[in-house]
Amino acid sequence: MATQIRTRGHLPPPDSAARLLLIRTVAIAALAITAGYLGWRVVASLNLAAWYLAIPLLVFEIHAAIGLGLFTFSLWDVDRRPPRRAIGRVPTIAVVIPTYNEGPEILVPTIAAAVALEPAHETWVLDDGDRPDIAELAAELGARYLARPTHEHAKAGNLNHALTIIDAEILAVLDADHVAAPDFLRATLGYFTDPKVAVVQTPQDFYNVTSFEHGSGISYGETFHEQTLFYRLLQPGKNRWNAAFWCGTNALIRTAALREVGGAATETITEDIHTTIRLHRRGWKTVYHNEVLARGLAADDAAQYQLQRNRWGTGAMQVLRVENPLWVPGLSLGQRLGYASTLVGWFDSWRTLGFLLLPPAVLLSGQIPIMADGATFALLFALTYLSQQTALVLLGRGAYRPVLSVIFDLVRMAPNFTATLTLFGRRSPRFRVTPKGRMAADRGRVDAPLMLRLSLGISVVAAVVYTFHLVGLVDRGYASEWAAVGAFAWLIVNAGLVWIAIRRIRSLRFAAERRSAVRFAVDATGTVDGRPASVQDVSVGGALLATDLPLDERDGYLVAINLAGAATSLRAQVRSSRQAESGEHHYAFEFDPGQHRERGILANAVFGGRYPVTGTERRAWADLLRREIGGLSRRFRRGVPAPATPTPGVGLPSTAP
Repeated sequence: MATQIRTRGHLPPPDSAARLLLIRTVAIAALAITAGYLGWRVVASLNLAAWYLAIPLLVFEIHAAIGLGLFTFSLWDVDRRPPRRAIGRVPTIAVVIPTYNEGPEILVPTIAAAVALEPAHETWVLDDGDRPDIAELAAELGARYLARPTHEHAKAGNLNHALTIIDAEILAVLDADHVAAPDFLRATLGYFTDPKVAVVQTPQDFYNVTSFEHGSGISYGETFHEQTLFYRLLQPGKNRWNAAFWCGTNALIRTAALREVGGAATETITEDIHTTIRLHRRGWKTVYHNEVLARGLAADDAAQYQLQRNRWGTGAMQVLRVENPLWVPGLSLGQRLGYASTLVGWFDSWRTLGFLLLPPAVLLSGQIPIMADGATFALLFALTYLSQQTALVLLGRGAYRPVLSVIFDLVRMAPNFTATLTLFGRRSPRFRVTPKGRMAADRGRVDAPLMLRLSLGISVVAAVVYTFHLVGLVDRGYASEWAAVGAFAWLIVNAGLVWIAIRRIRSLRFAAERRSAVRFAVDATGTVDGRPASVQDVSVGGALLATDLPLDERDGYLVAINLAGAATSLRAQVRSSRQAESGEHHYAFEFDPGQHRERGILANAVFGGRYPVTGTERRAWADLLRREIGGLSRRFRRGVPAPATPTPGVGLPSTAP
């Protein structure tokens, strides 16, 4: 199936007064109910005889309440942004594209789109890989090339070196895989009429819509992905407090402001948020423009996703050590809370792990953390949980999906947990680049983290022990049978969710053979050595064409492709062929190396949003759950125990990016 991507994003419509009142009323009510529940927990239900269970559970519940409070604070008003005025004098602009090891299939679309942007500007490729072929590629596409003699401090060092060479008032930063929409500059430059604006950040969105991060359906006019909540709601909500921060790419930065704070921060591996803290401390403003104006590559598989999250989390811990926004001078209270909602969110993995381990701990130890009447606890807990989930859904405005949130909480639990441990260490971590555009030979099943597998194993053991207790084979002597039943139900829900997370991590859907470049479905005409053909899909690396008659066997062909607004010809080799039932002959061509100008013409045509991305259509999450539970049911009938149907409930969502 093919999935359409937009030429550009859009500014979402503001909340109506009635809807905003509903959201805020429910959120305040949920916070009040949560506060009352926690008060009852402390005063009337804490079982100090089992303090080693009771205290951790209370801490996790308090942490969840703080998370809800920060979530409410962050999403109280997501529509506010500074005025964007017409530009009088156009500032001098340099579009910079830092790169390290990305290949031509990744760089050609990015560079070609950047060069074509208006108004007039320079495009610079900042290559930390010192690659002569990339220098040739940049020159052929009309960009300038810059390498540096030393390579310390990764991307931050690369940008800082460029600051010493490039003379421009505004730097537009695009990662190597992020292809800008034609109006990327025109839509954002107007904010810089305010001389105190240092950064204008736009959302990150992705054109490989079959990635590990993508779910099903549409949110804010785009294909839903795991970062939708952060980029379309949490960041816009920070505009109210001048707390939006640079996210590394798809941003414009005033060079005078960047130079004032000593360039991009090099003390941490998340130079973007760290640099923004320094800008805010100096009184500079930041703006979040909530419109998708560039798209990149999301993590294709779980390994890329976990590497990326671990790097971001480790950088967040470095920021908390080096320049903690909770207490460094120069920030407003709103800015401190805005940063806290992002940085503290990385500790959600501790709560997630705790909620996974508490049920088996209760069933294996026979002790319970709560000492209260079962009916009273069930009523208060249900009221609190339902009010929290209702508030989260309303605050999330369609971008918070409870089941998907819990699944990704589990998927990123191990890398986030590992990252938070670096807060207590002093060794500087190495910057590790997330791989992009891997070929099929590099792909395979990803092993689930040991933390997930162990938690599932412990849950199975605890479930077996409790089952033996129920049938009378052992007597665990539970202090409260209702609490044991509740722990068992909680364990089954958690085990089901962990199982689904593991299945997603290891799914062959994210390890299937594919081209290193994203393909676009087209319906266009073309020729192969002058013979008429129909073009069915295109990437910057190759194309799929169909002809009525078979091609003569030869070493290479000249493939001409005529797309709307663009036509180009490239030398290519046949990599595979087949004959359809209709008699048509289908040929998969791989373009010969080089030919960068021709590839750039092709890239600007297909990445403009006119053509849909090809790939496997995502199943809805309800379908995924039904498929997983159906598989578990079949295993059970064959004699393998299986957890029951999972439902959301491990914890509140992380607010980390």
